[in-house]
Order: sequence, then structure tokens, then C-alpha cells
Amino acid sequence: MSEDYCTIVDVPKPPKAEGPPYAECVLCREPTEYPESYKGITLCPVCEWQEAQRTACSG
Repeated sequence: MSEDYCTIVDVPKPPKAEGPPYAECVLCREPTEYPESYKGITLCPVCEWQEAQRTACSG
């Protein structure tokens, strides 16, 4: 049986904000693209990209 070591978890993203106030990134505290009212983990575009690179399958 072949195991799939590189699985993609389908995590829902928060809705994009139409304008300020924006939620803070949980890692660097920079503004995100998401509304301040969103309850949950929000990442700015830079941290989101870095997190995707860190968790990507290395082959």
C-alpha cells in the first residue's frame, strides 16, 4: 500500500476584507487582507507565503 506523505489539508480561508480595519497577522502583527472581525488565525501575505513554503512537500 502506497502512503501519501505529502497531503494537502483543505483549510478554509477567512473572507477578504473590503477595507479597514484589517486583522493583524498572528506572527508579525502587520495588517492582513482579512477583516478585523474575523475570529481565527490570520496571516499577512508575506507570512502566509513563508508558512506555505515551510510546510510544502520537499519531494
